[in-house]
Amino acid sequence: MTKLSIIIVNFNARFFLQSCIESILESENLKNFEIIVVDNNSSDGSCTMLELKFPEVKLIPNKKNVGFSTANNMGVNQAQGTYVLILNPDTILDRLTLSKVISFYENTENCGAVGVRFVDGSGKFLPECKRNFPSIGVAFQKLVGLSKAYYASEIDEDENSRVAILSGAFLFVKRERYLEIGGFDEDFFMYGEDIDLCYRFSMAGYRNYYLGASSVIHFKGQSTPR
Repeated sequence: MTKLSIIIVNFNARFFLQSCIESILESENLKNFEIIVVDNNSSDGSCTMLELKFPEVKLIPNKKNVGFSTANNMGVNQAQGTYVLILNPDTILDRLTLSKVISFYENTENCGAVGVRFVDGSGKFLPECKRNFPSIGVAFQKLVGLSKAYYASEIDEDENSRVAILSGAFLFVKRERYLEIGGFDEDFFMYGEDIDLCYRFSMAGYRNYYLGASSVIHFKGQSTPR
């Protein structure tokens, strides 16, 4: 039985995608998993690279760029795992990240989405991995440059804590709960879909968690322009 399905939506991020998959395959204590790459009509040879270097990866090639939300839903619909990880191609996982997240989810009641600590390529903490819900007041503070409330600064970056909003670059969920709330809203082509999904998990009575004790490198923005 497949325990974990890792869904990666790719668009012209071949170099990062290869490194991301290599980091997954180097994970410790990871068994019974599959990797599904949904490619949004890349023109950089991403699909050829996957076929040559990672024949075990399940590839879903789209004939056009259908966007982040739709592509992830396509991947989840074909996933066989009990759990699903939504993962950006411009990420590198620590060897123990996945085993720690799986263990946390299995031992915590009523989980919705779980995310982890992000650092950039130089090791700098990226605050967008934990956020408060963007109410009118919080959103206004962000617009005028006061991002403390927006980025859930009340939670220490190394802390494990319940949080409102996580980043779609790393979202760990139980597949049946993802489907229960309808997955990503496909009206969102890119941006905002992670806020909406986390909000709907909360509205359904689930709790979202940030795990500061686990981390990934996120080469912020490298997959977006492509």
